[in-house]
Amino acid sequence: MGQISSSERRRNEEAIRAAMDRLLRGELPPGERCDLKTLAAEAGINRTGFYSKKNPNSTVREGPYQHLAEDFVRRLKALHEAGTLPDPRDAQIARLKAEIDALRERAARQSEAIEKLSEFKILALSRIAAQHEEIIRQRSPQAASGTPTGPASLLFPAVARPSAPAADVPARRHCTGRGSASRVRTRASISSRIERTASTP
Repeated sequence: MGQISSSERRRNEEAIRAAMDRLLRGELPPGERCDLKTLAAEAGINRTGFYSKKNPNSTVREGPYQHLAEDFVRRLKALHEAGTLPDPRDAQIARLKAEIDALRERAARQSEAIEKLSEFKILALSRIAAQHEEIIRQRSPQAASGTPTGPASLLFPAVARPSAPAADVPARRHCTGRGSASRVRTRASISSRIERTASTP
């Protein structure tokens, strides 16, 4: 950048300050950001004036508008820290980040609640199964008769001895009587034949 007159420099500084105020109020050109590039374009100056220069003798000289660029960066940072974002895209990005953080926190709480419910479900099912087995055991015939239902009863089951019906004894006696009468008749028949044979001449 060549040498400029003091009047031109004042005009440029006024244009920079006016553009700075507009940008920090959020009055951005379409598609532009709130940065030094847009500030220089709005003020109509070369943005190289915002940065220091190195002299041929390796010394560094400050840019003609570097102090205004530093003031712009400082004011923009203060607005960000206060929660005011002149750039709508920055505001949208900050809002989306906050929503993502809230969703992550909510998902973590839900995961913890689901884990606790799963543990409670397993415990409840085990208790229900134990109670169901106890109900079945209490309703079984072995439990009603007092017969043990443990492992010993499975290895040595109780066997009931069948009782003989009361009608069996008379039946056997009746059968014995018929056999005796038959033997008497047989003997009488043999004796009769012997007598007939003896009386024959």
